[in-house]
Amino acid sequence: MTDLPGGALEVAERRAGRVGPAAYAVALCLIVLAAAGVVGLVLKQPYLFPHLGPTVMLFFESPLAKPATPRNTLLGHAVAILVGAGCLALFGLTDHPPALQEGITGARTGAAALSVALIAAVLLLLDCAHPPAGTTTLIISLGLLTSAGELLVLAAGVLLVTVASVALNRVLGVRQPLWS
Repeated sequence: MTDLPGGALEVAERRAGRVGPAAYAVALCLIVLAAAGVVGLVLKQPYLFPHLGPTVMLFFESPLAKPATPRNTLLGHAVAILVGAGCLALFGLTDHPPALQEGITGARTGAAALSVALIAAVLLLLDCAHPPAGTTTLIISLGLLTSAGELLVLAAGVLLVTVASVALNRVLGVRQPLWS
């Protein structure tokens, strides 16, 4: 594969230098996150979460980078959900209020630190780096989203923005790897 992304992104860079890719990223991040918000409004579910910001930025700023592949994105966030929930249970925090209400405790600090450390290690071992997954595991280990229903909506949000982002890149001729 070439080092150039092809399609509209490459044309934008040739024509406008650094401003071209910046405009590409602005437009497509706006479209994808707004679409996720609209789906959330229609379904009355919060499909916008903090980890989706860096995820879509990767898709549109660095579409050829390995962390921006759908494989790394989907597996990264799936592992992050499992690790975050596991750390929450390991530290006995499943029935505690979120850190924003309860405050930061020793157990919460342990769960948060261990969840990020484990996700970093597991994703490296799986050759599946996706840094935004660190945000996903923190959202859970800090107790912000903990129920099975909330975790399912979190995963659905990742799937939604992944499919929309890859589809937009493909439609615009960007040669983003699908499963490397």
